[in-house]
Amino acid sequence: MSVLAIGLMYGGATLAAMLAGIPIAFALGFVALAFMYAFMPAASLDTVTQNVYEEMSSITLLSIPLFILKGAAIGRSKAGQDLYTAMHAWMSRIPGGLGIANVFACALFAAMAGSSPATCSAIGSAGIPEMRKRGYSPGFAAGIIAAGGTLGILLPPSITMILYAVAAEQSLGRLFLAGVGPGLLLVALFAAWSVHNYRREYAAAKDVYERTGRTSTILKGDAFTMRERFSTLPRVLPFVVLLTGVMVALYGGYATPSETAGLGGLLALALIAMIYKAWKPKDIDPILTATLRESTMLMLIIGMSLLYAYVMSYLHISQSAAAGIVALGLSPWLLLLTVLLLVVGLGFFLPPVSIILMTAPIILPPLKAAGFDLVWFGVVMTITMEMGLIHPPVGLNIFVIKNIAPDIPLRDIIWGTLPFVILMAVAILILCLVPGVAMWLPDLLLPTTR
Repeated sequence: MSVLAIGLMYGGATLAAMLAGIPIAFALGFVALAFMYAFMPAASLDTVTQNVYEEMSSITLLSIPLFILKGAAIGRSKAGQDLYTAMHAWMSRIPGGLGIANVFACALFAAMAGSSPATCSAIGSAGIPEMRKRGYSPGFAAGIIAAGGTLGILLPPSITMILYAVAAEQSLGRLFLAGVGPGLLLVALFAAWSVHNYRREYAAAKDVYERTGRTSTILKGDAFTMRERFSTLPRVLPFVVLLTGVMVALYGGYATPSETAGLGGLLALALIAMIYKAWKPKDIDPILTATLRESTMLMLIIGMSLLYAYVMSYLHISQSAAAGIVALGLSPWLLLLTVLLLVVGLGFFLPPVSIILMTAPIILPPLKAAGFDLVWFGVVMTITMEMGLIHPPVGLNIFVIKNIAPDIPLRDIIWGTLPFVILMAVAILILCLVPGVAMWLPDLLLPTTR
């Protein structure tokens, strides 16, 4: 049987398994095992455990559960609410400052927790009610939190970046640094949209008031004294110091990513114990349980995705697909566009973890041959996958927001996220035109030896 026929069967079986509602990890594992049985030597089935272990025996992957522990410790405390309160107090005088405060709080929390759902939940539980109470439309309040939460897979420490570093065999330090500039770019774009939307909603509310005399809370500003502003800092600054310390340890060469993750996890536990008095077993148990549950789920997906990619490579599906893409003779930018459209399409059905591990063997060789920097592409791909977190039908962050604010119709949440999907597309275009946005920091701090 030809490689093309086997490849079509492989892809078709995978799609059928997922559409049947089988969890992603088991769907990938089942398809991989079935094709091992049908097309590979019988002895290969005896080495499944060994193959999965060898694929996962990466010291880089060890940092994932430790970063999850750090994120769970921060996410299960009141750090998110305190961070949001501090941002709100300091930005209240800026037009649209409440929306900007949500964006900044999401960015800082994402950099501390490294998780998109945790960021949405921690900041959204405080930010969405406050925005609605002050007259912002429910759709915008939901959209800006959902979009801000996506920064969790772009800003370091990003689990998605860790997996990409393993799959692409690239420097994790350079990938982390490359995510900083684009992350700040997205924060600026989201904040600018917040100001624009505020002015639009403010003008609409003012027009209604002038015509009917009916007022809206959006017409009333918040005023905080300097005393009130500084009073919000004591609980926030230790976590910012933790973030800074982890980054210095990692990029200063004082610790490996795994050591940094372990240090960050322990310090996060220590901080919530000191600041929020969360040191009793009943306080620690939910953190450890959440860490164990999320780590197990994620590592199972990673293991089955790696097995899936191993079978795909053994059957020469990935190599043939990559060669076929090269044979099309596409220009570099058309090739990039085709790959990104593929990632967008997969984002309708798959989480970023599976997209990276399943597509890396196919798309990375042609992109490298076309002259693209794989660190730069990792950032572009991550932003593209961020879009998948806030567009249906999967749109994980959409459903996190729906869980936080069940009274907001799903239709309003989706419409609220669409402007941010467009802004992410604009950010990708900027990165294509000015690659230095992503690469200046890694080239400055961790230059390559070539």
